[in-house]
Amino acid sequence: MSPQDPTPDPGAPAPAWTPEDSASLYGVDAWGQGYFGVNPQGRLTVNPTQDPARSIDLLEVVEGMRERGLNTPLLLRFSDLLHHRLREIRRAFDSAIEEAEYQGTYRCIYPIKVNQQRHVCEEISKLGGPLGFGLEAGSKPELLAVLGLTSGKPDMPIVCNGFKDEEFIETVILAAKLGRNITTVVEKPSELDMLVKYSRKYAVRPQIGIRVKLAARGAGMWEASGGVRSKFGLFVSEILQALDLLEREGMADCLTMLHCHIGSQVHDIHHLEAAANEIARVYCELRNMGAGLRSIDVGGGLGVDYDGSQTNWASSTNYRLEEYAAAVVGKIQAACDHAEVPHPDILSESGRAMVSYSSLLVCNVLGRSSFDAGMPLCELEQDAADEDTPPPLRELLEVRSELTRDKMRWAFHKAAAARDQAHSLFDLGYLSLTGRAACDEVYWHICSRLWELAKDEDEVPEDLQPLDSSLSDIYFCNFSLFQSLPDSWAIHQVFPVCPIHRLDEEPTRRGVLADITCDSDGQIGQFPDKRQNKVKSVLELHELNPDEPYYIGFFLVGAYQEILGDLHNLLGDTHAVHIRLDGDDDWEVGEVVRGDSVREVLQYVNFQPEILEEALRREIEKATRRNRLTVREGRALLHYYREGLEGYTYLEDAEPEVLPTDPETPDSSDQKPEPARA
Repeated sequence: MSPQDPTPDPGAPAPAWTPEDSASLYGVDAWGQGYFGVNPQGRLTVNPTQDPARSIDLLEVVEGMRERGLNTPLLLRFSDLLHHRLREIRRAFDSAIEEAEYQGTYRCIYPIKVNQQRHVCEEISKLGGPLGFGLEAGSKPELLAVLGLTSGKPDMPIVCNGFKDEEFIETVILAAKLGRNITTVVEKPSELDMLVKYSRKYAVRPQIGIRVKLAARGAGMWEASGGVRSKFGLFVSEILQALDLLEREGMADCLTMLHCHIGSQVHDIHHLEAAANEIARVYCELRNMGAGLRSIDVGGGLGVDYDGSQTNWASSTNYRLEEYAAAVVGKIQAACDHAEVPHPDILSESGRAMVSYSSLLVCNVLGRSSFDAGMPLCELEQDAADEDTPPPLRELLEVRSELTRDKMRWAFHKAAAARDQAHSLFDLGYLSLTGRAACDEVYWHICSRLWELAKDEDEVPEDLQPLDSSLSDIYFCNFSLFQSLPDSWAIHQVFPVCPIHRLDEEPTRRGVLADITCDSDGQIGQFPDKRQNKVKSVLELHELNPDEPYYIGFFLVGAYQEILGDLHNLLGDTHAVHIRLDGDDDWEVGEVVRGDSVREVLQYVNFQPEILEEALRREIEKATRRNRLTVREGRALLHYYREGLEGYTYLEDAEPEVLPTDPETPDSSDQKPEPARA
């Protein structure tokens, strides 16, 4: 073959699998945004400053934590990545303001509801000062936390959203008198009355904001949180009444901010542009009517591209950070220039975009349940012509023998009908347990062969598409979906998932991920697929090696997941480790927050471990007296009980192990998800 001939040699060996192949397969370069990569050793790396020369080997970190006595699951937070992300948001808006010659300033406000963990909030508060960033509180507990976080930082902006009672309002007014740069956003008319009341009482000129119910709506899973049906904010007519009240009280100049929010994770920039334009028009009108407005808070909405496809769908965004900044600045500037009013300062509450990238979860795989057919077919095929062979089994064997590429759909529906008949005969008592097991196994042999043929087609027939997930393995992972990834379960949020090592090996298995909770919903069966701009139902995985652990990483989990997690099966918070770069561009451990112990989660639900332990001790004493336990055995049980109370709620030091499916199990059909039928 000449050097100019692009036709591959059919006799040449297949090229070796490379780390670059894995990076492409799992979309690391796409959703990673330069913060994640794959090194030549086939390990996933974190690049906190988007510089590959300053990378952190994730496997090295996990193994280092294991040596320190911290087993997976581990939540890893990367402080330098968080700092870099905040600076990138600052840079994007500064560039947009400079290019447009915009006359106002920009400040990013972190809503602590996104992740209220003290360590995260303190990092943002610490860095927020030099960047001009601030904090948002949406409840009384959050307000108290924010007031503590901003101690000694009187210039740091504080925005108070959410419904408020008199205690909340009075606290805000006193904080303003203390010297805090705090703005209360009015969500309903009665809050304005309380603001006026306590402003008079304490002789304070407060900073007041009003949330506007915009006609513009967001796009995606949180679309309903915006628009005129939003539970927060005032209608335009109510805003005019509010301004009239403030004018009567001589406080029109105290109305300093307009606020809006069209929903989290807005994936279409056109919706963001429409909202920015509408809020700017309202600002201009109110400003000309005498309001002392100086700023516009465009709320949340800046999305995260979870799958890296940069497309207009819920788990992605069709815009970049720079485009978002330019759109917001441009729309507000255009409206103000047209109305000939000063450009306001711009605030955004871009919490998801601030913290999502900085946290990831790593767990170990405990084992695998495989759906590979296990019953030898040679014995069954010998019985195909036997008169005593059950008709469904005979029909299935015939389908298998006649299966060809041009008869795939016929074979699938014929096999499904025969298997249904076998189950019906078994339920009526006309088919033995052995006969049913044989029919099931031949059916799955047919399905396996069908998928091998179908996936080589240019387009898999719609009837056969469910076979991909039906034939996949289940990898059992040492974590709780409900604790660590609640949005995956509750709203089907897609998160990037991939192994953190062995990425120089081609993955030969396809599977879904199941957690260790006793809940059938504790399973992930949707994964980003940038190549097809949609989700895929299975993840490419490697064969398990019984001599080494296999680790899976869940990425971009810094927003909402920690604070929304629950105690399903009393599986508590995971260990959280803060990692940062040292002066030599190596990684070092910052703060370590140990996960919940069994004792702690029991106390969360009002159990008293001491009473439980005493009850068990008395039971052991009775058993010892009745010679059901020896004294040594009783002591051992009590020792393990006490150790368990102080231990991690997750499984510890579990070695990977392949869990084969027993082909002889009578209920094996229940372990194999059944493909959809026409």
